[in-house]
Amino acid sequence: MYDSDKVLIKGCRKNKSSAQEALYAKYSKSMFAVALRYVKVVQEAEDILQESFVKVFKNISKFRGDSSLPYWIKRIVVNTSLNHQRSKLYLYPMMDVTDMTDTSIDEKVMSDFGYEELIMMIMELPDGCRIIFNLHAIEGYKHHEIAEQLQISEGTSKSQYARAKKLLIQKMETRNNINYG
Repeated sequence: MYDSDKVLIKGCRKNKSSAQEALYAKYSKSMFAVALRYVKVVQEAEDILQESFVKVFKNISKFRGDSSLPYWIKRIVVNTSLNHQRSKLYLYPMMDVTDMTDTSIDEKVMSDFGYEELIMMIMELPDGCRIIFNLHAIEGYKHHEIAEQLQISEGTSKSQYARAKKLLIQKMETRNNINYG
């Protein structure tokens, strides 16, 4: 019945529950995974997912098609996750990021681990580092965008990202008993 996103959008704009259910069924699993990258508790991710889809259905008339529908939904999920986390966010004091320019996680290191194992290591990061790592490395946000979104300085974003990379390298070294530095 709803074989394309355009048809789904049309149905959702008319408040057809069958279209809303189809949209939710099509995208909820992948969007739940996005929410889970920002919060560690499954119940919180489920709450964020529900709140996000309420926003999607409420604002579907504002979807202009400048980007793909899944990308638009993902932005809503990310923003809802960030709003949820903002009050609980603890960011470590800013470090000199120039000391960490060699803290890179190259493809060789990454290839030693499976996707699920990498995600688990990211989930173990402290909240501030994890959120900024997700936003920058996975979602592709620039540091100035992260700073604006989280209401922090750009330097703090860079510092947290560098700290996250350093912690991930330490986790990889510990798990493989190899020195990647």
